[in-house]
Amino acid sequence: MSELIWTPKLVETRLAEAASVLQRLPEVQVSGYFNTWPDYLPEVSDLVGRAPRQTSLPQPSPTAVSRMEETLTWTIWLDAIGGRIVWMRAHNAPWKAICWRVGLQRSAANERWLYALCVVAMKLNRQPVPKNRSRRYVIDRMRDSRQVD
Repeated sequence: MSELIWTPKLVETRLAEAASVLQRLPEVQVSGYFNTWPDYLPEVSDLVGRAPRQTSLPQPSPTAVSRMEETLTWTIWLDAIGGRIVWMRAHNAPWKAICWRVGLQRSAANERWLYALCVVAMKLNRQPVPKNRSRRYVIDRMRDSRQVD
């Protein structure tokens, strides 16, 4: 049985899935409050002229929630800015909003995002992350190791 080799692309996909699962979780409700009023069933004449009700996505499966919980622990390995960029990209935030939020230029934010994905992939593959090397070196090292495989 071969073990999964993590790549930055796989990490990105898993983070996007975790963000999607977080959005689909049911709302937290305060316990102890309940409603004794009966449900109101509208008639057809009540619905005329209304905007159509927006459909909601189905609740995530228990395995998806478990994967999401595992994915949330990966952010421990990242610095604050890298973690923020990774989660904003997982939620499909545009680069302009990300750059404004973290105070970096587009190229610097992109490099930090790639570096964060590489760090997570290296940690999941149980590879040491070089401490005294640049972000660009780590990104290039991950690219080179993927091309060899």
